[in-house]
Amino acid sequence: MYKGNKVKHSKRYNGLLAKIEKGKRYSCEDAVKLVKANASAKFDESFEVSINLNILARHTVRDTCVLPHQSGKAKVVLVFAKGGNAAAAKEAGADFVGDDDLIEKIKGGWYDFDVAIATPDMMRDIGKLGPYLGKRGLMPNPRTGTVTTDTAKAVEEFKKGRTEFRADKKGVINLSIGRVSMGDAQVIDNVTALYKEVLRKKPSDLKGEYVKTVSFTSTMGPGVRVDHKNLV
Repeated sequence: MYKGNKVKHSKRYNGLLAKIEKGKRYSCEDAVKLVKANASAKFDESFEVSINLNILARHTVRDTCVLPHQSGKAKVVLVFAKGGNAAAAKEAGADFVGDDDLIEKIKGGWYDFDVAIATPDMMRDIGKLGPYLGKRGLMPNPRTGTVTTDTAKAVEEFKKGRTEFRADKKGVINLSIGRVSMGDAQVIDNVTALYKEVLRKKPSDLKGEYVKTVSFTSTMGPGVRVDHKNLV
């Protein structure tokens, strides 16, 4: 007989869950330690942050932030540009630079990049890529600093750790901000950088509390609620 959609966790997961005090909101420092202690997979799990916002459907919370500490390989950056802007992007370290050639390549199903940057004059042509880049969150957007004439600066910032965040339709921001192998202080620095930028994006017409909950987790571990009012 069908008994609903209740999720059944493994014995390992339930054991980790038992270590977390139900209903408690941990300090940032304690939450980081607990998440890292519960990361028992055989690989270096991601350290992930979930921020549940009290926003309405008309609100857009989307921007980028620079995480002070990187983990893993640098982002693969693509730039749509011509002339001097293209040359500047190449010199700054962009992995792929072009215009019509890259547009056709993407239409053919190529997506081997993490960030797409474009100059304003390229946006008319790039608009054709909406069905390809939009659903993957790769469409250049002025709000995230990926539509700019200063291609060199944009490339350098994304290579150094500038990361995009956005609230989904339910008002939740989910973002990996590092690895559990990072030092506690490095994780906290990255969390703080993200949280400050999210607070800065509070809609001006919003009534009531902006942030509902904040929780930390690792790739394979249970979430740990955080006392976000003392986060920054």
